Amino acid sequence: MAISVRNYTNRYLAFAILIIMAVWALLFYALLMDEVYDNIDDGLKNQKIEIIREAFNDPDLINNSRTYGINQFRISNTKPSEDLDKNKFSRKLIYMPYDEEEEPYRILTTGFYGKDGQAYLLEIRTSTVEEDDFLINLAISLSVLYLVIVISILLINHFVLRKAWRPFKDTLANLNQYRFADDKSFNPIKSQVKEFEELNLQINRMIDRNEQVFNDQKRFLENASHELQTPLAISIGKMELLLQDADLSEAQLIKLSEAKQSLHRMVALNKSLLMLSRIDNNQYNKEEEVNFSQLLKTLLEEFKELYTYKNLRVNLKEEGTFLISMNPDLATILISNLIRNAIKYNQDDGEITILTKSDRLVISNIGLNEALNPNYIFERFHKGSQDSHSNGLGLSIVKSIVDKTNDLTIAYAFEQGNHQFILKKVK
Repeated sequence: MAISVRNYTNRYLAFAILIIMAVWALLFYALLMDEVYDNIDDGLKNQKIEIIREAFNDPDLINNSRTYGINQFRISNTKPSEDLDKNKFSRKLIYMPYDEEEEPYRILTTGFYGKDGQAYLLEIRTSTVEEDDFLINLAISLSVLYLVIVISILLINHFVLRKAWRPFKDTLANLNQYRFADDKSFNPIKSQVKEFEELNLQINRMIDRNEQVFNDQKRFLENASHELQTPLAISIGKMELLLQDADLSEAQLIKLSEAKQSLHRMVALNKSLLMLSRIDNNQYNKEEEVNFSQLLKTLLEEFKELYTYKNLRVNLKEEGTFLISMNPDLATILISNLIRNAIKYNQDDGEITILTKSDRLVISNIGLNEALNPNYIFERFHKGSQDSHSNGLGLSIVKSIVDKTNDLTIAYAFEQGNHQFILKKVK
């Protein structure tokens, strides 16, 4: 699922800061503990010098320091060796009665020769920092610091970056309002950010190129349609003259009649394709609130001869007013195609039922006693088994109009022998 740039940035910043602080905490802990032990060891070495010096001046000190006392050192006899005076540091846990627990101690073990020439072992100890407690306190402190940093970043992104990204959001909103053939539908948003200014520049260039391609395509389609209509009309006129020739045989008249029908289908196909192209290219931009209930009454009056010829009964049930904001010309084409479809594929002495509600419009007719395939009926050039002479564009035009209308959807259903086309408002 897509997320905003702000949330995307926050997520990776929080993760990156967590990794950086964790690595930094480990290095800081190691460096700090090394410095602590270095200071403690320096103190032990200094204490060692003072004890040895005092032992030379007062030999009784050796005998009185066989165990750890208040001065935290002890002296014992040992064997002479070459590295007797070498400093050896160790760490040991020693039980402390006051805390009733073991505490960490740093111990210096070394040796020296007394005034009497005897070798002695000197052990000096001192309490040191509790590493586990120190590590817990460090972790708590860094966790608080991490939360403060993350919250600060979130606040900065919310208040500062939101303002910085406002031109980008305004540009997206303007792009959503942009329509072909309306160069004023996109207004560039001025910004002090270099990248957004570059974005506006590239968008304007893209729009100019698209407008040029659109205008060229529109002119080509209109010219091609006009050039096709003229020879088709001339051919149909000449065939009508030939059909009036009494010298032609019946077989020739039938062939000419079939050719004339083919030309009429080509004319209808040319007009339908031109209509689809205009719809897809958003040439119907003007929108207003259309009263479909009133539009139905007007169109049913215009189609009266057609459904009367097939002896069809039309039942108009008004249970509410169906209002949609869209182009009125497209609304007329939409309902005309649905009514024409209901008449064309109806049975003789059949029935057309039209139901209007505030949220839907349903046009149903009796036809083949089997459901149509809803996956294909709105496809271009798809023809059912009912009419081989159809160009397969009627319902495709209906679907294109519905797709271009934001507040409208269309669906097909087959119930109790009735084929239903349902227009619904998008809630």
